[in-house]
Amino acid sequence: MEAAQQPPFASVSASRLNSNTRSFSSFSSSSSLLFSRKNAFYRNKHSRVKFKSSSTLSLRASSSSSDSVVTLLDYGAGNVRSVRNAIRFLGFDIKDVQTPEDILNANRLIFPGVGAFAAAMDVLNKTGMAEALCTYIEKDRPFLGICLGLQLLFESSKENGPVNGLGLIPGVVGRFDSSGGFRVPHIGWNALQITKDSEILDDVGNCHVYFVHSYRAMPSEDNKEWVSSTCNYGDKFIASIRRGKCACSSIPSGEEWRANVGLSVLRRFLYPESTMLKKPTEGQASQLAKRVIACLDVRANDKGDLVVTKGDQYDVRENTKENEVRNLGKPVEFAGQYYKDGADEISFLNITGFRDFPLGDLPMLQVLRLTSENVFVPLTVGGGIRDFTDANGRYYSSLEVASEYFRSGADKISIGSDAVYVAEEYLKTGVKTGKSSLEQISRVYGNQLIECFFCRQWLLVLILVEYTLIVLDDVEFKAIRVTNPDQRLSASAMRSPRFTMDIFWLLVCPNGEEYAWYQCTVSGGREGRPIGAYELAKTVEELGAGEILLNCIDCDGQGKGFDVDLIKLISDAVSIPVIASSGAGAVEHFSEVFRKTNASAALAAGIFHRKEVPIQSVKEHLFNEGIEVRI
Repeated sequence: MEAAQQPPFASVSASRLNSNTRSFSSFSSSSSLLFSRKNAFYRNKHSRVKFKSSSTLSLRASSSSSDSVVTLLDYGAGNVRSVRNAIRFLGFDIKDVQTPEDILNANRLIFPGVGAFAAAMDVLNKTGMAEALCTYIEKDRPFLGICLGLQLLFESSKENGPVNGLGLIPGVVGRFDSSGGFRVPHIGWNALQITKDSEILDDVGNCHVYFVHSYRAMPSEDNKEWVSSTCNYGDKFIASIRRGKCACSSIPSGEEWRANVGLSVLRRFLYPESTMLKKPTEGQASQLAKRVIACLDVRANDKGDLVVTKGDQYDVRENTKENEVRNLGKPVEFAGQYYKDGADEISFLNITGFRDFPLGDLPMLQVLRLTSENVFVPLTVGGGIRDFTDANGRYYSSLEVASEYFRSGADKISIGSDAVYVAEEYLKTGVKTGKSSLEQISRVYGNQLIECFFCRQWLLVLILVEYTLIVLDDVEFKAIRVTNPDQRLSASAMRSPRFTMDIFWLLVCPNGEEYAWYQCTVSGGREGRPIGAYELAKTVEELGAGEILLNCIDCDGQGKGFDVDLIKLISDAVSIPVIASSGAGAVEHFSEVFRKTNASAALAAGIFHRKEVPIQSVKEHLFNEGIEVRI
């Protein structure tokens, strides 16, 4: 059971600050980690923030803490469930920070965090934790900071700022530069360059490390003696810090825990003198890898059990007299197997979540909790994330819904139908209210934790034009040239009668070119909306989405390949990462989508569920084709 004691400031951050951290995956998915032992920390007295504290703090650190106890600074933000799982897995008990004095009396302190810099500093200042944290670190106590737990130690950040940090390390945390075509946020498995020896990085090898962040600190003359590793993504940024016996990092180790960079780091932090730790085989990482993602469509069957299902063009019912929901198995078991098979991420899509109140979906929350105990790659969950008023008149904001998913084990959340409605409203008014789900969650968590889940319905326009291109008054959205219109028309015509029938149009130009536009849908593809895919993608990026999961209903379950036309259109239009989805049926479809589009990742479901195409076969094929992947 999760400890009943939660930090006294958890309720504060639920409304103002949320950050996402998972033990192994959040060590691996952190932008950087910091571990400090017996070293003198830099302090810029001119830039250091003035802390607000309600009491005078004792400067004497107690030595009475048990060697088997780790003090965890959980400031109530995001997913720390897996951090707890990792600490316990390695044989340690956990003491939650309740007061600033708990920080000062810690024998070893871990501070995880992913989220917004300003909101985090606000919580630390108002609770008195900021001053205690600085005092603890300056007293050369063992400290491991994860992602935001490192960034806050710098002088300031430009995220919604400038905002003063703790001022312990020289430098400013700034946003990645996307002008060179690099997608921001930086999401995925990238290569690490180690610049100095560090015990805590001994298990790294030349392996891929998982990152998910929009802001980073840069190496400079002032902080160069601290830098133990860097990563290249447009510019060289600080991936880890080490000074004397102070170190930090994010890296995978071993065969059994090959995806768990963080487990290795945590083990080295907790057992710094151990000589029994096995060093892993050297990897071959050189750059940001393309991700292969396993997707689990989850819903309750007719008996009320939560099952993994898969349909053709979103129809998940069997073609039998009973017409029951197709049941492929249990979601926790599937996720565990995909983790072992080498999936880079796992997505849960609650495909009936648009109907129900997600915080009342206790089975789905339990699936996340159980999965996060044994699956240590990033988890994404989508379905029903929106503002909601229950039957008793109690209002829940989309931020509260997202917070509960994060606290239950999710690393990212995926917003579907609500993103379409939000985009439609913004295109009508041109006004950012700050109240939409995208704006609320990105302001608190940062946009790197928000994925927009788009259902695409193919709409062709049927007009014969002999000599001129006619612009239709009722088609206001961006059209693109179609490479295989016959296949698309055939797929649309076969769509289940449970869905609204399409009106097919075809626009033929003088030289025989055929053009089409993509319509967005909601409610699991059952309702088309008056907005195009291109327009939606551009709008949600502006409103705060950090990634796009791109589906095409007509390709779903067909096994004929991804909709390259659609994926190229969207991935060329936005500067955030795009995940290709729907239609994979062979390993060659993955290399095709990566070669012909700017997709950052490719997702599949049915072919993995039915064991038609193993995940490792996909990765081996991509590797042999010269496409960087995490092996």
